[in-house]
Amino acid sequence: MAAPTETDAELQAAAWDLEPLVAGEGEEGVRRRMSEGRERAKAFADAHAGRLAELGSDGLATAMRDLAAIQELVGRAGYYAALRFSTDTADPANGALMQWVQEQETEIQTMLLFFELEWAALEDERAEQMLEGEGLDFARHHLRNVRRYRDHLLSEPEERIVTEKALTGASAWTRLFEELTSVIEVELPAQDGKSDGEGSRRVPLEIGLSRLQEADREVRRTSAEAVTKALAPGLRTRAFLFNTLLADKATEDRLRGYGHWLSARNLANEASDESVQALIEAVRSRYEIPRRWYRLKARLLGLESIADYDRMASVSEDEVSFPYAQAREIVIDCYSSFSPELGTLAKRFFDERRIDAPVRPAKRGGAFCAGTVPSEFPYVLLNYTSRRRDVLTLAHELGHGVHFALAAKQGVFQQHTPLTLAETASVFGETIVFGKLLGEDSSPASRLALLAENLEDTIATVFRQVAMNRFEHLVHTSRREQGELSVDRFGELWAESQSELFGDSVELTEGYRTWWSYIPHFIGSPGYVYAYAYGQLLALSVYERYEQLGDEMVPRYLELLAAGGSKSPEELAAIVGIDLADPGFWDAGLDLVERQLGEAEQAAEASGRL
Repeated sequence: MAAPTETDAELQAAAWDLEPLVAGEGEEGVRRRMSEGRERAKAFADAHAGRLAELGSDGLATAMRDLAAIQELVGRAGYYAALRFSTDTADPANGALMQWVQEQETEIQTMLLFFELEWAALEDERAEQMLEGEGLDFARHHLRNVRRYRDHLLSEPEERIVTEKALTGASAWTRLFEELTSVIEVELPAQDGKSDGEGSRRVPLEIGLSRLQEADREVRRTSAEAVTKALAPGLRTRAFLFNTLLADKATEDRLRGYGHWLSARNLANEASDESVQALIEAVRSRYEIPRRWYRLKARLLGLESIADYDRMASVSEDEVSFPYAQAREIVIDCYSSFSPELGTLAKRFFDERRIDAPVRPAKRGGAFCAGTVPSEFPYVLLNYTSRRRDVLTLAHELGHGVHFALAAKQGVFQQHTPLTLAETASVFGETIVFGKLLGEDSSPASRLALLAENLEDTIATVFRQVAMNRFEHLVHTSRREQGELSVDRFGELWAESQSELFGDSVELTEGYRTWWSYIPHFIGSPGYVYAYAYGQLLALSVYERYEQLGDEMVPRYLELLAAGGSKSPEELAAIVGIDLADPGFWDAGLDLVERQLGEAEQAAEASGRL
């Protein structure tokens, strides 16, 4: 049982200081920056609208620097409002500020729409002449990417309408989803799942889900039932919300000429539809890997078979608790051992109050890292519950953080990679910390538990995310072919995608049919989830290269991170000696996962549990 986080003073004090984003000016700083950004955007439009083709290379470089300055101003204000909202979605002032900022951002974006439309419309020869000049390294790859959308852009008046209506369309529904799910409370039975006179207690959804890791099966079962009960009251509302966004995306895909529901996401990820489908099919063809693990897990738990609420159960009753200070030291030490530069960057997150760690009512669930703007250090959000998995989550999010920090020199247009490479540093950092925890744990039972957690994280990131992609595929295509989907139909499609993954290795309970309804990626980032599988397999391959080359790999890895999104995914992977064009790449990555499974099976034998 994890130690109560309420008694961890350092954890409770780990809250963001967002003031650096607005130079300590608070909400007034947000409003001033948005006002200045709007004025600059208007001046930019007055100077360049309808005249982009007249610019030479020098003029294009100057224009891009002006655009970057506007994005920096708006980005600082926008992230301040969004991050403040994420820590307390129930505060009306936070919601009002974020809404106002989004309205201002939409106005500014509308003023600047002309630029990318005119740039995409240029003849290829003219565009390449302009790109050949000096001083465009900070935007060259970005500008080439913009032109990849030319077949899917609408006219300027149409794009203006789409942009202005988005605020009261998709983004409004996404905000509503976040507000609805962040206040879901789970009514748990007594702490140990048995009647002890203490009665029940209400906790955030995040805490309720974390209890599925408990060693006591009765605690897991009752917690799962409590989660299902907590999801029920707003289920129809969330289903309607999802239906609306599915229809909205279908309309936009049709208007823009995308032939498949995933094509727009693939274009943004600089990946072809064919290559993404190859990844998805490669993973689906290896579903026997997670099934093997779940059959083994049933034996370790002394069960004939496991249910959905057993999937995350610890295979050891000796649950180790990690106070926040200990997690901090472990992660900083691991990063520093690999690279002093990375260790220094990781330490800054703690020293400069860039992490918001404790679970609180109305706080957004899960974990993320916000890169903000290149001139400002990133921020990390956690919901830390003192478990070993939380230590690995901290390492994961700091991986994103150091990636953003190193790539900041690329500027606002090229700091961020496509989603397909966005998980490289996070998974790599998590793997380093996992190695340290494993090396320091001599207890056979604890080693087995750690290997099991690592394998389960990999299964969740590769196989479960592809199963979620399959669910998305089913709901997007069904919505387009059959019309609005009922709550029951969502449940059927969720069960279908999950049953394909688990086969006969996991029993799916009736209540589990509604668990699609709290997952934010389906709502705010359609098509996002396959990038987790892509990134995990890529990161495992990068780590394998590190094991082969040792210290020789460190500068290459840092070069990869520092390149940000300034090159194509193939060019970025080539920095560390990986060929993404190799047809066998995905199978090789999946072989690494199967090797992890073999290690867990050996540890289970060595522990004497079988």
